[in-house]
Amino acid sequence: MTIKQISIFIENKSGTLLKVLNVLKEANIQIIASTISDTVEYGIYRIICDKPTEASNLLKQNGISSITNDVFAIELDDTPGQAATAIQNFSEAGINISYMYSFLVGCKGILIMRTNDTDKTQEIIKLKKMKTYDLA
Repeated sequence: MTIKQISIFIENKSGTLLKVLNVLKEANIQIIASTISDTVEYGIYRIICDKPTEASNLLKQNGISSITNDVFAIELDDTPGQAATAIQNFSEAGINISYMYSFLVGCKGILIMRTNDTDKTQEIIKLKKMKTYDLA
């Protein structure tokens, strides 16, 4: 029901993102989705990729700090309002969303999110018969 996301900590200066991307490129690792949030001194580059364990190991071998987390990947129809409906289900259950981002695969929207209550989130997904995205 969850997928692996890698959060990569990079200095906010020229060339640091390129180093990360080149490590992944050389290992033929495909980035499926990504987002960057930054502060003045550093950024967090979050990625979903096809080989998260290999990617994480390679990043560490190259001196790049990262952590791997489980995140939820909710599959949505590609029509207006689907994200609002999905988030409403979690909000009504008192679940806080720490962060989220989304992307399209074919004609499906994929909503990636991390919540404050994994067990309760899983319950709501099952109760509301929400589809989840699987990389396999």
